[in-house]
Amino acid sequence: MSSPLLFIIACLIWGSTFWAITLQLGDVAPAVSVVYRFGLASATLFAWCALRGDTLRLPWRAQKWMLLQGLASFALSYVCTYSSEQYLVSALVSVLFALMVFWTPLLNRIAFGTPITWSTCCAAFVAICGIVLLFYQSIGAALSDIMGGGNGHFLLGFVLALVATISSTAGNALVMKVREQSGNVMLTMAWTMLWGTLMVAIWAGATGQPWHLPARPSYWMGLVYLAIFGSVIAFSAYFTLIARIGTQKTVYIGVVTPVISVLLSVQFEHYRPAPIEWVGMALCLSSVAWALTTGARKTAAAASLSTSPSAKAT
Repeated sequence: MSSPLLFIIACLIWGSTFWAITLQLGDVAPAVSVVYRFGLASATLFAWCALRGDTLRLPWRAQKWMLLQGLASFALSYVCTYSSEQYLVSALVSVLFALMVFWTPLLNRIAFGTPITWSTCCAAFVAICGIVLLFYQSIGAALSDIMGGGNGHFLLGFVLALVATISSTAGNALVMKVREQSGNVMLTMAWTMLWGTLMVAIWAGATGQPWHLPARPSYWMGLVYLAIFGSVIAFSAYFTLIARIGTQKTVYIGVVTPVISVLLSVQFEHYRPAPIEWVGMALCLSSVAWALTTGARKTAAAASLSTSPSAKAT
């Protein structure tokens, strides 16, 4: 399958998954829904690998990295995402996920000492301004609610969504470590999702969250869509794109998906952004595009320099 088609598939699926998550809220605890989703996705991937004749076992040196990625990418990130959408419109959560383009260089700076460029800092400042405009009214209302003795659930949802984005960023950083151990994307995804599922299941059981199977058809439709399309197909397309065209271009998916998610929220969640919120979203997403474009240009320039005759001569 061509890279442009894989890009389109990932954008369309992930742009709709934020809304699809809302179909699973209310009947089952968020953590239990995460277990159902990635348990089904993991089983599907293992079955596919078995049909291809792959050896399903991997050594512990590979498993330890997949365990860590499962914790970050499929346990903490998705429990926080599902929980946050109990209090936030799905479109707002998707916009916050676009900020992963800024968390990535910050994480690289903390972990590896990689310098952060001036253009990235400027784009991040614009993004922060956009987030302030996007959430200004809602956060102000939540603070007033707390001062009046309310629960301030909106703020809780906001913090949970931010934690989800940071956790996903950490999980993405572990992808290359996993790939060093095994080039079988489907199999490593199966194990990573399995580890994440087991950790969430243990946590849900330890905290006494109820387990039951809802009767609502829309719940099961959402579950199948999220497990097969949102987890198996979209993640396969995403990781394949990273291997083909690199992260600098692949992460543009993070700019397209919030646009699709906002349109779906307007249509199905009756989300009606105020003018200041539209401006905030525009600033946030344009800053992400700016940061990605600048990064791609510098990467291309560095690659051109490294392959030039003068560079080779040195």
